[in-house]
Amino acid sequence: MVNAAPWLHIVGIGEDGMDGLTPATRAVVEAADVIIGGDRHHTLSVNPTATRIAWPSPFDAMIETLQTLKGQRAVVLVTGDPLWFSVGARIGRTIPAGELVYHPQLSAFQLAAARMGWSLADVETLTVHGRPVQQMIAFIQPDQRLIVLTTGADTPAQIAKFLAERGFGKSKMTVLAAMGGENELRFDGAANGWSHTVPAFNTLCIDCIAAPDAALLPRVPGLADALFVSDGTMTKQEVRAATLAKLMPMRGALLWDIGTGSGSVAIEWMRAARYARAIGIEPRADRRAMAAQNALALGAPKLELIDGTVPQALENLDAPDAVFIGGGLSRETFDAAFAALRPLGRLVANAVTLESEAELIALHEIHGGDLVKIQTHRAEPVGRLTGWRPSMPVTQWSLIKR
Repeated sequence: MVNAAPWLHIVGIGEDGMDGLTPATRAVVEAADVIIGGDRHHTLSVNPTATRIAWPSPFDAMIETLQTLKGQRAVVLVTGDPLWFSVGARIGRTIPAGELVYHPQLSAFQLAAARMGWSLADVETLTVHGRPVQQMIAFIQPDQRLIVLTTGADTPAQIAKFLAERGFGKSKMTVLAAMGGENELRFDGAANGWSHTVPAFNTLCIDCIAAPDAALLPRVPGLADALFVSDGTMTKQEVRAATLAKLMPMRGALLWDIGTGSGSVAIEWMRAARYARAIGIEPRADRRAMAAQNALALGAPKLELIDGTVPQALENLDAPDAVFIGGGLSRETFDAAFAALRPLGRLVANAVTLESEAELIALHEIHGGDLVKIQTHRAEPVGRLTGWRPSMPVTQWSLIKR
């Protein structure tokens, strides 16, 4: 079978327009029958005879439009690198690889790093463009440098507020706009005094500086219990860290958090790996509200929460890479969750009651895996002295689906 010749070109273009393109890429744009892009992209490109199409909305309409153009010389114009937080990957999932060609331009990350004199290898690059801005909270760390693709003129001020609230108010912020063009702009300031009015299309650079009392929110699981709004029914810090170690968060992986409560396990799962997803199943509205509040505050705003009881609520969900059963444990719930679990998926169940422990022991006898008992002791005042106060022991069963 002969592969179709490339007919679609995804072209990255910068503020310098056609002058910044290689001769070969410039020739592609000049010869196009159809050019798709935003108003800014059309202004930057030159081809007086091509049919011009604006970005359709929703984005799926773009894919439908592209599929009608086969047989013509079509160009999609994007900003910077089409495959770095851009539309190239989405188009590539639909159009066969042999039918399209990517033409990368310098990305906003590369340009911003050059302006700041920062090594990209030492910088966290992220985007909140068209996404919840709260997700950047997970990356606020002492001495961390961030380059953020923003979603509009208000985004830098929102992020400045996040920094100040967490004890990073002295962090240095720089907003760059129209990089590489004649009208390039730069705005500098500190998070706790940020007052600039900036263009809507901008890139934000942050040099995180922590105050002595700054909140430390590492992405390694085991955040302090006090950081979560809770009614007390939550997986506590030390047990949570052990639970996440067995669940093994991975890039883009999906967790089912059954009996999510305040959402602590699901939130730490999402913080621990880039693009990790989580679905929390919780029948109580007050606990779902707490989980949603915690997710926003701790940088996991895309946590999906479902009102339902198990195992019925598990039907028609995307197959998980990991399952945590922190509540609602039963043989039926385990059977449904384990059947849905993808190969090499991890399942962890915690129990504090004798009845739930007996269920875990029985499941361990059938399926194997690891069965451990975890108990912590905390030093607390005993009159004028100090003693150890034990927590309730937790029986934990974990296994990997082979």
